[in-house]
Amino acid sequence: MDPIQDVPMLINAEAHSPKGGAWIDSTFPYTQKTWCRIPRGTAADADTAVSAAVAAFEDPRWAGLTPTARGKLLYRLADLFEAKAEEFARLEVMDNGKRITEMLGQMRRIPDWYRYFAGLADKVEGAVLPNENQAVLNITRPGPLGVIVCITPWNSPLLLAAYKLAPALAAGNTIILKPSEFTSASSLAFGQLFDEAGFPPGVVNVVTGYGQEIGEALVTDKRIAKVSFTGGEAGGRAVYRAATEHFHEVALELGGKSPNIVFPDADLENASNGVLAGIFAATGQTCIAGSRLLVHRNIYDDLVERLIEKSKNLKMGDPLDPATQVAPVATAAQHAKILEYMEIARSEGATCVLGGGAGQGASCGDGLFVQPTIFTGVTNSMRIAREEVFGPVLSVISFEDEDDAIAIANDTDFGLAAGLWTQDLSSAVRLSDRLRAGTVWVNTYRAVSYTSPFGGVKQSGIGRENGMKAIEEFMSTKSIWFNTAPVVPNPFA
Repeated sequence: MDPIQDVPMLINAEAHSPKGGAWIDSTFPYTQKTWCRIPRGTAADADTAVSAAVAAFEDPRWAGLTPTARGKLLYRLADLFEAKAEEFARLEVMDNGKRITEMLGQMRRIPDWYRYFAGLADKVEGAVLPNENQAVLNITRPGPLGVIVCITPWNSPLLLAAYKLAPALAAGNTIILKPSEFTSASSLAFGQLFDEAGFPPGVVNVVTGYGQEIGEALVTDKRIAKVSFTGGEAGGRAVYRAATEHFHEVALELGGKSPNIVFPDADLENASNGVLAGIFAATGQTCIAGSRLLVHRNIYDDLVERLIEKSKNLKMGDPLDPATQVAPVATAAQHAKILEYMEIARSEGATCVLGGGAGQGASCGDGLFVQPTIFTGVTNSMRIAREEVFGPVLSVISFEDEDDAIAIANDTDFGLAAGLWTQDLSSAVRLSDRLRAGTVWVNTYRAVSYTSPFGGVKQSGIGRENGMKAIEEFMSTKSIWFNTAPVVPNPFA
C-alpha cells in the first residue's frame, strides 16, 4: 500500500467513501508519520451499513445456504487469508507498531479460527424434548440472531476480529465490523476477501471512524441483534449503556490486571521467562498482560534479579526489523498514559529497578517507545497495581503464603486471566479453582486457542469467545410445538 493512500470503507461489497467527506490520518508509530487515511464514518454511513446487513440477512443467497455451505465459504476465506498473511502482518505493523515477527506468527494462525468454525457450522443441533403430554411433540431449532456489530481494538485487529466473525458467520449472521480508528487499514484490506471467497454482498461490511460518531450510531440502531465489543473498560461501559436502548444482546471482552503468581517451588528459570512473555511481549499492549507479579517473599529478590538481567538489554527499534525485541506503543495518547502511570507509581512509594521512562537512542528514531519497566515494593492498594496501564510496566508484589497470594490476586475489579508457577500439581488444581479469572495458566502464560473459551469475570467482561460454545453465543434457540392428537378439545366444554 502506497503512503498517504485513502482506503475506503466496504459496504455491500463496494468501496464506500465517508458521506461526511472527512478522513482520519493513520500514522506509523515508529516514525509518527501518516502513511494512509481511513474514512471518518458518520451516522449516515452506519445507516447504510446496517441496511446492507439487514438485506443480506434476508437474502436467499445467504439465508438459503445450508450450514455446510456456509462452512465451505469460511474454508475458502481461510485459504485466501493464508495466502496474504505477510501482507496483513505488514499492515498491522504499520498501524499499531507491533513487531513484524509477532504479527507474522499471529497472521499465520488466524486461518485456523475460520477453519475451526467452518467445521462447526453444521455441527450445531436442536433437540427433541420430553413432554408430559404424549400428544405433543416439542423440538428446538438453533438459528442465527441477525445483524452483529463487531467492534475491535487497536492491539490485535484481525485476530480479535476472528474471535467474533468466525463463529458469527458460521451461525448464519451478517456482520458490521468496526475496527479502532487507530488501526483500520488491515480490517479494510481483509474485508475485500469476502467477495473473493464468494460471500454474498452485505454479509460482511467494514466501516471506520470514531466511537462517539459511527460507533454509537451502530450500537443504538434498533435493527441490529447483538454487539460484540473488545476494548477498554470505559468503552465497554459506553457500549453496554447504549445497547440497552433497544435491548440488544451484548458481549464484552474488556481489560485486565492479571496476577502472575510464583511460588517457592517453581522452576525460576521457566517462571522468569513466562513473566517476561506475560508483560513485555507485545510491549505490554494486551488485555491478558501479567502486569501484577506476585512473588513469595523467599524468592522475591532472586526472581527480580533474573528479570532485570534478562530485560536490561532488550533491543528497541524498527518494528519491521525482525531483530527488534521491543517495539513502540501504538498511539501518542497511550504513550503519555504509560509515562504518567510511572510517575504515579513513584509518587506512591514504588521503587523503579528497571526502565522507568521513554525509550531513547538512535534505534528509537521518532518512535513512541517506552522502556521495559519493573517496579518493586508495590502494594496492591497502589494505582499501579489496580488500574490497567496497557504497557510494558510490571508491578512486583510480595506475598507470605497461599491464602495471602489468593487474597491479593482476587482483590481487583478485573478477572480476565491469571498465572500460577508451581511444581505441586495438587496446589495448582486447588489454586486455579480459587482464582477469580476467566483463564488460568499453570507454568505457562498467554496461551490462547480457537478451541478454548476466552473471556472474563467481574469488570473484565461478559460472555465467552472461542471454543465449541462460541457459535452458540451468536444463535438463538426456537422452541417449536406440534400437536399430534387427532382432536383439539374445546377449552370451555
